[in-house]
Amino acid sequence: MNLSKWIELYPELVNAFGQTFLMLGISLSSALVFGIPLGFLIYLTDKKLFIPNKFFHAVLGVLANLIRSIPFVILLVALIPLTQSLVGTTIGPLAASVPLSVAAIPFLARLVETSLREIPEGVLEAAVSTGAKLSLIIKEVLIPEAKPGIYSAITVTIISLLGYSAMAGIVGGGGIGDLAIRFGYYRYEDDIMFATVFVLITLVQTFQWIGDTTRRRSDKRVSH
Repeated sequence: MNLSKWIELYPELVNAFGQTFLMLGISLSSALVFGIPLGFLIYLTDKKLFIPNKFFHAVLGVLANLIRSIPFVILLVALIPLTQSLVGTTIGPLAASVPLSVAAIPFLARLVETSLREIPEGVLEAAVSTGAKLSLIIKEVLIPEAKPGIYSAITVTIISLLGYSAMAGIVGGGGIGDLAIRFGYYRYEDDIMFATVFVLITLVQTFQWIGDTTRRRSDKRVSH
């Protein structure tokens, strides 16, 4: 493709990236606000040391697993009524943010739960033996001990959402995926397809580097 064609496509490229980051921002914010607390709840209700509740734990676990077991493309279609009721449309980046958020919340929750389960039992027992309130244990023990794992979980979630957002473009969600389909596939302009893949790889590598750096700096077991 010549330079003039790329210049002509520049507004489309800027719009596609803006839509992708809009979807990523909304869905990641939802995952952080709801997914992290959900991960803590699943963990705390399963530990005898804290607030054991088998029924509540089972309900939360089944709900998280149910959503995570549905392929994202099917989830996009299944949530069309919810998307329509929330944002008034089923196309565009704002509409795609609804199923992205629904997929991201249990995904991050399970990763956060896994990070919490890696905390040594001795550390937990020592914290409980001091007689501290649960809120204080969460703030002073659970969060600091699980922080590196939580940062890794957020990184994995961001990268997964980036892939999901590209997939959402296939069904009218906009963003980079929509650009690749409309120009790279339907118009047989392979250079646009390859450029899109290259940009996605670059974004993934960038997010991974930022996440790894943040995790290392937060890990008190690693000398800085």
